[in-house]
Amino acid sequence: MLKFRGWDLTALLNAAHPQAPLAERNLWLVHLVDWLRRAPLKDVRAGAPAASRPPPGGDVTPLPVRRLRHLLGVLERHPEHARAFAGVITSVWAETDAISLFAEVGFAPRMALWGEFLSRLRRRVLPMTADTRDLAELFELLFHDETDENWIHALDDDLLERLSLLFAGAPEGDWRDEMRAAITVLVSSVRAAGLSGALRVRMDPKRLVSRPFRHLAMAWERVEHALDHPDRAGLPAQLQYLRALLDECRAAVGSVPEHLEEHGVSVDLMFGVEQMQARLRRIEELLDCLLAEHPRRELLRLVATLVKVVHERRSIRTLFARHYSLLARKVAERSAETGEHYITRNREEYGDMLRRAGGGGLVIAGTTFAKFAIMAVGLSAFWGGFWAGFNYASSFVIIHLLHWTVATKQPAMTAPALAEKLRHIDSDTGLQGFVDEVAHLFRSQTAGIIGNLALAAPVVLAVQWLAWAVFGRPLVEAPEAEHVLHSLTVVGPTLLFAAFTGVLLFISSLIAGWVENWFVFFRLDSAIAWNPRIVAFLGGTRARRWAHWWRENISGLTANISLGLMLGLVPALLGFFGLPLEARHVTLSSGQLAAAVGALGLDVLKHWPFWACVIGILGTGLLNVGVSFTLAFRVALRSRGIKLADRRRVRAAVWARIRTRPLSFFLPPR
Repeated sequence: MLKFRGWDLTALLNAAHPQAPLAERNLWLVHLVDWLRRAPLKDVRAGAPAASRPPPGGDVTPLPVRRLRHLLGVLERHPEHARAFAGVITSVWAETDAISLFAEVGFAPRMALWGEFLSRLRRRVLPMTADTRDLAELFELLFHDETDENWIHALDDDLLERLSLLFAGAPEGDWRDEMRAAITVLVSSVRAAGLSGALRVRMDPKRLVSRPFRHLAMAWERVEHALDHPDRAGLPAQLQYLRALLDECRAAVGSVPEHLEEHGVSVDLMFGVEQMQARLRRIEELLDCLLAEHPRRELLRLVATLVKVVHERRSIRTLFARHYSLLARKVAERSAETGEHYITRNREEYGDMLRRAGGGGLVIAGTTFAKFAIMAVGLSAFWGGFWAGFNYASSFVIIHLLHWTVATKQPAMTAPALAEKLRHIDSDTGLQGFVDEVAHLFRSQTAGIIGNLALAAPVVLAVQWLAWAVFGRPLVEAPEAEHVLHSLTVVGPTLLFAAFTGVLLFISSLIAGWVENWFVFFRLDSAIAWNPRIVAFLGGTRARRWAHWWRENISGLTANISLGLMLGLVPALLGFFGLPLEARHVTLSSGQLAAAVGALGLDVLKHWPFWACVIGILGTGLLNVGVSFTLAFRVALRSRGIKLADRRRVRAAVWARIRTRPLSFFLPPR
């Protein structure tokens, strides 16, 4: 940005030359606004009349407003300087393209998020030039400070009246012609975007019955003709019709997020929705300026709005925070739908959870021995991690296909379902419903972990003893058992590794939600059911059955495969960068400790290393569940815009349930 360097008001007054090259006049305007923003107070007070000086008690008026008031006082006392000022501003307006200021500031040239990201990055990195005929570019140079919007809003009517001196030489209808051209550009953009297939198929069909996007351009042409008519007799009716179409377009594009469950969501799509909504607002703002009898206040609001959107368009963080929030919400909602299946609310569901968790523990017992076998081969770090991940992923997929469960995968799925309940905690009934859900969730997680461990550890121990009886040696021998006791102990990095594993559990839920959204967005279930080649190969009935199966299982398969591969590969890949992180999964760790007991004998129970591992496994379970649940819960809250303001009230309600009905967190209601 251009910096203020040594300019005072006298120098600015003397440097105003309407015949100077356009680049110099543009630079002079930048210095003028910079003087308003940064000039020392003594420069303002030196020649100010007594009426314009701040009162003794202090003045809360923004400094740029006080400086502008002083500047106008000087111009009113020196007509020759006023003529030069007016000449510079009038000539710049005449030689620059104002349509871009009204129709393009704040909008991306293409409906693509990553293209807008590169454009914003360029604006932040590359310097801008004052040698331009694009008024939009010049506007960004003039109002590059984020506080400019505040002092522009602070201009009062009297100051606006005096400010018109600077535009005394501009033709009255000139700025109106530029605004009308800008509205034509905006109407064309809205019409094209509204008729594009990507947005149109996701709009509510009821909102498109009157074809508002098709009629928008014609309605604006009629308003223009009414504006050109001497008596403007038909203007009110034509304007009412145009505004009604704008409202219908706004309602139609606003219905797009309501149909994302059926069609899926993409950040580019939602970026296009926001761009269209912003263009519709800009059309309304320009109409207000055009139709106002005394438009000074409307023009001021428009300038302040343009300053605001200029700075919003510079922010890369705002771009991604705004447009990925909806994607996060849809991912969280899909996780919430899946998470509902993991919450038990009665004895029958609780028993079913125990049975399914027991089945998962049975498979994990086999996973434990496969892990020891892979370690015994002595592969390189990458291939050892790959085959370990393949082992985990295969086991998790088998558990999924058999409709069993692994407890640690549940928290990241159930957290969004719990977050949804926070919407209703304003009432006592809603608060009690939330506490009930907390109890249901805790009980479900407990049942899942108990079910997993109740079969995983005993089955591993039984297989070890069976190997002793048949082969005279266990499948997992003493050296490996000693390594287990050393690696799982609480006196070490086990708890850190457990928290790291909780992060991987959370990431797998995000990947699952994203892939399911991608599956829906590109209508792959419909492609499987109705693609001619697939139908010819599978047959119509089987193709539709496969489509339904994939739609129901794509999220679960993705979560299990991604989690398994991450548990194996991420530690190996991080090891290349000197980060010795490992995965610590509570069920797998329990199986490993049981294998160690089978190799070393029951005497190991008498020694501290074993109990240090037991404590480590308990901490592993808490951190696996707690970290993944907390991360998923925070994403769900933020993506829905829920602010848990009354934390004390919620905490008191949960503690009251613990004191009065503690068993409800462990046992289902009768």
